[in-house]
Amino acid sequence: MNTRSDRCGGGVLFRWEEGERTAVITARAVLGAALAALRFPEGDIEAAVLVVGELVANAVEHARGPYVLVLRRLAGEFLCEVYDRSSQLPEPRDAARLFEAHEMDRGGGLDALSAVLAKRGCGLQIVHHLSEGNWGVRRTPAGKCCWFALPHRASGVSEGEA
Repeated sequence: MNTRSDRCGGGVLFRWEEGERTAVITARAVLGAALAALRFPEGDIEAAVLVVGELVANAVEHARGPYVLVLRRLAGEFLCEVYDRSSQLPEPRDAARLFEAHEMDRGGGLDALSAVLAKRGCGLQIVHHLSEGNWGVRRTPAGKCCWFALPHRASGVSEGEA
């Protein structure tokens, strides 16, 4: 079961249970719609949608549900949060080791690049890069919350709108 909220700028955007096959797609869509309604620049929306996709995919793969996607407004920024029922915190892999050059792969062209990109475990590096380092994880009484901040670069958003 999943639920969506039409509220923009504050509150629950999406709830879902374990086994929901479209959780990543739905989370991306509802966050994108909320940020568009808040008139965020297209580039910021695209980055946020990719980041939330990574966080939701991680939650679904590594944690128990139910899950919740929340968008909250804080002073000068919006906070996007993904809640799950696991207290185990994610451990980002060392990005330098992940993309280490190997002699066998040199000159491999597209096949070598595809092999590197197919390796699992680089999602948090993507989150870090696209969120400009404005992300984190905290424990909650029921599990954990993975979050990222969206600087308030929205065009035309007034204090009363969100």
